[in-house]
Amino acid sequence: MGNSKIYSKIIYSRALEQELQTFVEAYPKGKVFLATEETVDQLWVSKLDIFCEKNTIRKVVIPAGENNKKIESVAKIWEFLSNNGGDRKSLLINIGGGMLTDLAGFAACSFKRGIDFLNIPTTLLSQVDASVGGKTGINFGGLKNEVGAFKEPVAVIINTDFLKTIDRQNFISGYAEMIKHGLIYSPKHLAELKDFDFENIDYDLLQEIIRHSVNVKEYFVANDLTEQNIRKALNLGHTVGHAFESMAMEQSRPILHGYAVAYGVIAELFLSVKKCGFPETDFAELTKWMLDIYGKIEIEETDFERLFQLMTHDKKNESGKINFTLLPEIGEIAINQNCEKELIFEALHYYKSL
Repeated sequence: MGNSKIYSKIIYSRALEQELQTFVEAYPKGKVFLATEETVDQLWVSKLDIFCEKNTIRKVVIPAGENNKKIESVAKIWEFLSNNGGDRKSLLINIGGGMLTDLAGFAACSFKRGIDFLNIPTTLLSQVDASVGGKTGINFGGLKNEVGAFKEPVAVIINTDFLKTIDRQNFISGYAEMIKHGLIYSPKHLAELKDFDFENIDYDLLQEIIRHSVNVKEYFVANDLTEQNIRKALNLGHTVGHAFESMAMEQSRPILHGYAVAYGVIAELFLSVKKCGFPETDFAELTKWMLDIYGKIEIEETDFERLFQLMTHDKKNESGKINFTLLPEIGEIAINQNCEKELIFEALHYYKSL
């Protein structure tokens, strides 16, 4: 799909160390570094200790959690690279979820004006979403991903073994982005997601389904690297979803990103019915299916104004209008759909009443 030269090489691997060895050998000895987060370090990276020793790879460990996706953590990585002889010919291997790959990717692309980095995402969300598309970034001033840069990693290695240690909530959080990919591009992918058995996960089959999902994202990214037009399709569910996510954080009841996206998708499919004629039967069926998986976030009418304010902050807006990506039908997109406040409130009322 698309032109593989524009974005990084994606490797679907069941033999991590072998894959890594080929990359490590392309860099001078002592110039390969590793960044990870505490939880992943304990569960997985410690198993690579011998590999790291053999290849003189030093590591830096960032505390886990979204609240560490901040400038201080970036500075910690810069300092580590600086103190250990990092230079422009270095490689930074990032192993962790989307928080870590976003953060360490940003540290890499700003250190010495940019060094190579390689991402090994360890959550379903980061495998299907964060690892593709060359976005790096950190949260700043209370806003999510407020500072960052577009920069592709040299490669992304996807291995579903990592998913054996994530809990169900984090698994289905990542699944929401896959559902979105099916909705915006591929009814066939949506169908295989509906058929997948969460209760008895087949990790080989899952690796194939992830490949289909990533192919969708690659298609949009390759055709629109800097989000000028059709890449905006990937924002389905995110305008309302990010508002839910930010508000939940403000109210000290944080929700996982994928859950926020799932809630946002329901609200934005409502807008799609009203504005683009999305079929009501599909809407009813999808809403029921997603409610069964994700439940819902409880919101009050008194929250609507704040949610609206948060939507106006979205980076994807232009000239003060709130832009949505909506669907005339499954697999068909309508970008830059401007919705009036009244209609947005109607969607929030609908969602509240579910």
